[in-house]
Amino acid sequence: MGIKRGTTLAAVAVVVALTATACGGDDTKAGDAKPAGAASQAPASGAGDYGSDYGAGSAAGAADAAGSGTKAAGQLAIAQNEQLGSVLADSAGFTLYRFDKDTAKPPKSNCEGDCAKTWPVVAAGDATAAAGMDPSLLGEVVRTDGSKQLTVAGWPVYRYSKDTKAGETNGQGVGGTWFALAPDGKKAAKAAAPAPAAPAGAGQAAGALTVAKDPKLGEHIVDGNGMTVYRFKKDTAWPMASNCTGDCVAKWPVVPPVDKANAKGIVEKGYSVLDRPDGMKQQAIDCWPVYTFTGDKKAGDINGQGVGGTWYAVSPDGKLITTS
Repeated sequence: MGIKRGTTLAAVAVVVALTATACGGDDTKAGDAKPAGAASQAPASGAGDYGSDYGAGSAAGAADAAGSGTKAAGQLAIAQNEQLGSVLADSAGFTLYRFDKDTAKPPKSNCEGDCAKTWPVVAAGDATAAAGMDPSLLGEVVRTDGSKQLTVAGWPVYRYSKDTKAGETNGQGVGGTWFALAPDGKKAAKAAAPAPAAPAGAGQAAGALTVAKDPKLGEHIVDGNGMTVYRFKKDTAWPMASNCTGDCVAKWPVVPPVDKANAKGIVEKGYSVLDRPDGMKQQAIDCWPVYTFTGDKKAGDINGQGVGGTWYAVSPDGKLITTS
């Protein structure tokens, strides 16, 4: 089929439901619940799961990208992205993506028409595995028009029309269904780094949750480093889902899973872990995903409180603290 399986040196980093029965609608406040039919971060009307980027404002860029999709990936490379870790790229350094509505077993693409203009397919031509990548993962799938598309671990491979230069990952998390490819065909996700030591006065080891008291907020949850923990009003508790992806999660890092033994003063009802579509695992309290804020620079900061009218500190029972 033209794909080279021999490895050579390379040229050089939502909505998902967790159906845990412990997380039912009865545990949430009416003010916290998402209105029926509401969709956070949804693509524009008519855009579908691939977004509205194929519209008139970007027709030229989409057409150019669609043309480039007829080219094979060539010598694949593994790029390192600060947020995503190891990301698979083509010979020109452009990020390669996969689509959640495709299937890998058996391989099948469900991106056609305008979708394929926004997300140009990568032809199954003269592709060579990157160094450090299993060459047997490379394959191909025949599309409905008879053309052959490159697959990695069975997943059809695409570029993104809004990536205009090598190394960009503008397609990450689009529509909650598009994700950069890792070298093993999974969604690219950076491995969790060891947590830094708790600052003096934090009083808890990293990887813990506890309760602090603030003159304005009263009792609220902080992580093991004393950093304030927040909830996002556009998330949902049932089904448990995070609507903070891409640039959002870079600004509001998820709180990684914390063992109950290290959760001091936290009400354990609905204390669970969310498997995110970006591959990360996120702690949930009262079935609500929780985050920290990059704008908080030291223990005790509450700079994220009330941001955008959607981000608020969390009480020990997982409820929003809307006092500003």
